[in-house]
Amino acid sequence: MSVLVRYVRLRMTQIGLLPAGRLALISWYLLGLDLVLFLIQKAISLWSPASSAGLDGWITFLSFVVIVLFGIVAFRWLKARMLWRLRNRLIVTYIFIGVIPVVLLVTLALGSFYLFAAQFATYIVTSELDSDLQSLNATNSEVAHVLATQLKRGNAPEILAIDELRQSNPAWANRQVCAWLDGKLLLNSEPQPRHMEAPVLPGYLRSSFHNVVRDHGELYLRTAETIPIGGKTLIVLSSEPFDRHLLQGLAANLGEITLYASGITIHKTGPGAGSGATATPKETRPQDSIVAIKPEANYVLDAQKGLQPTYSAGMPPDASGRFDREVSFPTSITVVNWETGDTANPAAFSVQTRMSKLYERLFASLGDFAPAVEFFLLATAIVFGVIELIALIIGIRLNRTVTRAVAHLYDATRHVNRGDLSHRIPVTSNDQLATLASSFNRMTASLEKLVEEQKQKQRMENELAIAQEVQAQLFPHHIVQPATLEVFGFCRPARTVSGDYYDFLGLDDEKMLLAVGDISGKGISAALLMATIHSAVRAYSLEGIPVLSEPVPIGAGLGSSMALDGAAKGPEVSPATLLALLNHQLFHSTPPEKYATLFLASYDGQRRSLTYSNGGHLPPLILGENHGVRRLECGGTVIGLFDDRSYEESRVELHRGEIFLAYSDGVVEPENDYGEFGEHRLLELVDENRNLPLARISEVVTSAVDDWIGAAEQPDDITLVLARAR
Repeated sequence: MSVLVRYVRLRMTQIGLLPAGRLALISWYLLGLDLVLFLIQKAISLWSPASSAGLDGWITFLSFVVIVLFGIVAFRWLKARMLWRLRNRLIVTYIFIGVIPVVLLVTLALGSFYLFAAQFATYIVTSELDSDLQSLNATNSEVAHVLATQLKRGNAPEILAIDELRQSNPAWANRQVCAWLDGKLLLNSEPQPRHMEAPVLPGYLRSSFHNVVRDHGELYLRTAETIPIGGKTLIVLSSEPFDRHLLQGLAANLGEITLYASGITIHKTGPGAGSGATATPKETRPQDSIVAIKPEANYVLDAQKGLQPTYSAGMPPDASGRFDREVSFPTSITVVNWETGDTANPAAFSVQTRMSKLYERLFASLGDFAPAVEFFLLATAIVFGVIELIALIIGIRLNRTVTRAVAHLYDATRHVNRGDLSHRIPVTSNDQLATLASSFNRMTASLEKLVEEQKQKQRMENELAIAQEVQAQLFPHHIVQPATLEVFGFCRPARTVSGDYYDFLGLDDEKMLLAVGDISGKGISAALLMATIHSAVRAYSLEGIPVLSEPVPIGAGLGSSMALDGAAKGPEVSPATLLALLNHQLFHSTPPEKYATLFLASYDGQRRSLTYSNGGHLPPLILGENHGVRRLECGGTVIGLFDDRSYEESRVELHRGEIFLAYSDGVVEPENDYGEFGEHRLLELVDENRNLPLARISEVVTSAVDDWIGAAEQPDDITLVLARAR
């Protein structure tokens, strides 16, 4: 069971359904609480259904909250899953920027087109109704003037002529014509069968009138013409019933028209409410009315629910094609109450037709231009469709371009993360994304080069570390000092390895060879040359050096062409001869720019003397107890730069307490704002601390040099060799 639970948790974690966030945990907790309450309610309902009803509110509330919370969690989950890929984000962006506005515009256009079509359908009906009223009014005016002419001549009105007109003109079949002279009915020509009474003249009728009226609950198209005759007033009135016959004429070649003659009331409230639009309290309105208010005019429209149609004429036309949609829209017409003259009870009608019928009516007046208009509209629609299709294709291609570039970048970062810096992104375009890819390729190339350089640097550092260890072994560690001389040497490289050289070589119990040198340059090459000199000095000093077949005085140069015969023992080697031999060897085995300064001295403890030769090195100093200073300058030039050079040597005695001081240029040449450290400052430090151990004197000097340099980098190797006679 535990294995199954772990497997389910693992799968839910992989697909992102395991609740990890606070909102998800709260949602699951509330869902569990809702289920517990639901089960409790079901359990309670088994014993007391009335008691369980008290939990309905809590269950409903918790269910609503759980639905809302899970909706938010689901939205976040879908957002995290769907919008993680840039391609999906671009698609969503394209939908919001390109598709949704087009859909909204198309929807707005279709809605507007539908409303326009509906309004056009009602306009057709109202315009034809108005045309009928205008025709009735014109005929009534003509009849009125004819009657007025007859009355002026003293003739009686002729009803027979109107009857003949009704028989000859179908439009007069249902029309009633009445005439009054000073309120006295003179004429009442009514359609067959004759059962229509003459309308009662209302008091508000003072001039010409034409409108739809409601008289005794019936609707009529009614016009009236008032003509003065000899101080009297002639009123001629024509009426036509607004019935199914009239509605059928309006619906011809259009569709179905349904008339609602009653059930609608308009009330005007607030200031300015006239007698014709009396305010109606809310409590007196029908309970089944629909109320619409126009705030700026304070109009209230009451339309009773479930209005019953009075007449219906025509039939909805058949569709002429798949896209021939049905159009249905209501409108209202003003109806005058014949008795009072108010317009508070309008009539309404709805038109149900097809787009094709409206299209025929709309383009009927264009005649031969209709096909051209149709072609233009069709061509415009095709052009817009092609433009939208091209925009869609371009959007998809741009989308693929961006997502492909991002995918390449993502894949390249994975290669880099695995350490594969040789991977390159293919560049096939010339845009900002291509520039980004090229920049990434340059970056990986630089990283690859940097890593390779780092590896080489690491190898070099390892080699330097080995060289440092080897060089550290070259400096003397265990010095067998003569009984009359105390020696100490110190060297601190400016870099990993040093080009400075010092050595103490015990020749026997009373003799010691002292060597101090400085190799040109720094680093590995200087260290290798230093190791060569170190080996040569030790080899020639301990094993002996070849001697010339002819006797040569001490200090004479050693020509490369001279024959060598026999060997001299090491203790018998003079410093000058050793310098000449080293100069000859370095000149022929090193590049021209490589040379060294070297001071060699042989100490004889029995004589307490120092025999030396200086090959271009800074002259060592001997500090007497009386503060006197002797310089050891005898010798010659640097070794390895010129061939066939001879070196002089000299001998000095070391008295008890005198200090021998040899150093490299890294001690006296460091500079700061006050100039070089200098030989004078070095001598003062050594003289002031001459009674300290030699190691302590070396520490004092190097500390002073470090303080003089400050935070700057050590410019050169620091080498210090001290010896004190005892």
